[in-house]
Amino acid sequence: MKRLSIVAGLLFFGMAFLGANVFASQKIKVAGIYTQPIQQKWDACLHKALQKAADEGKIEYVYSEKVSNTDYIRVLREYSEKGVSLVVGEAFGISRDVRKVAKDYPKVAYLMGDTFGPANPNLSVFDNYIHEPCYLMGMIAGKMTQTNKIGMVGGYPIGEVNRLFHAFMAGAKSVNPGVEFKVSFIGSWYDPPKAKEFAYAQVESGVDILYAERAGVVDAAREKGILAFGNVNDMNKEENGTDVVVASALWNMDNAVNEAIALVKADKFKAENYKEWTMMGKGGAALSPFYEFEDKIPSDIKTKVVEAQAAIKAGSLVIKINDEEPKSTF
Repeated sequence: MKRLSIVAGLLFFGMAFLGANVFASQKIKVAGIYTQPIQQKWDACLHKALQKAADEGKIEYVYSEKVSNTDYIRVLREYSEKGVSLVVGEAFGISRDVRKVAKDYPKVAYLMGDTFGPANPNLSVFDNYIHEPCYLMGMIAGKMTQTNKIGMVGGYPIGEVNRLFHAFMAGAKSVNPGVEFKVSFIGSWYDPPKAKEFAYAQVESGVDILYAERAGVVDAAREKGILAFGNVNDMNKEENGTDVVVASALWNMDNAVNEAIALVKADKFKAENYKEWTMMGKGGAALSPFYEFEDKIPSDIKTKVVEAQAAIKAGSLVIKINDEEPKSTF
């Protein structure tokens, strides 16, 4: 009897283990809905994370791009009706309507970029919190500028952009109190020619380093023979930034997306704020390698950056989040 009990226990354990593995390996249907083309860096970050999960066999992935806010709710409802388990997208500007959809489809999980909080029971939110590596970039820029004038070109003066600019400025000021800034917003999320023109104007005003929050700025820096710092993606390698882009503040949604997928599969998805998943502590944000600039950055500032980075990850250095619109200082 004792032997039978042991065998039965082992069989039960084995079946439970097998069941858990099968459950975890099951694919779920996930939809991505993007207001911009997937080449646009913010939406590209989401798309790449979901495509990677699909390539790894975790999900079945479908998506729609270039969906206007006026058409977004229709597309959101269509996917919700088609049996998807998780929708990843944006609620900026249409937050109230997105919440209505989530309430109408309680069995669907929603992970949406939004400046407002989560909504029970099935709407989780995230935003772009890469201000920590932006601070580190600012430290380097503040040390490398020769004119003490740094230019910053962004899309719109909203929280997710403003906090990055403020962190960059704070990092620069921490090593160079005399540095000044020229801040411009182009009024678009994807208009490289316009961003390029704004960057030209900043160079004419005397800046010798540019923070390229938008695509197009790196090209201007190259043409004008000055340095730049990148945003969201690795602009040294992905946007013709060799010998121009010293470093980029990287955003990675892989861990956040995988967390949401795992919770949906386990039937444990709930309304949460995924903010921490987009920060350095959980791998959602990082400072890129320095590549060909490794030996061109002053060694003392590299040491300070390494120390600051470790302090950020340990929680002993907290970079302030300031969502107010930044202003030019010269």
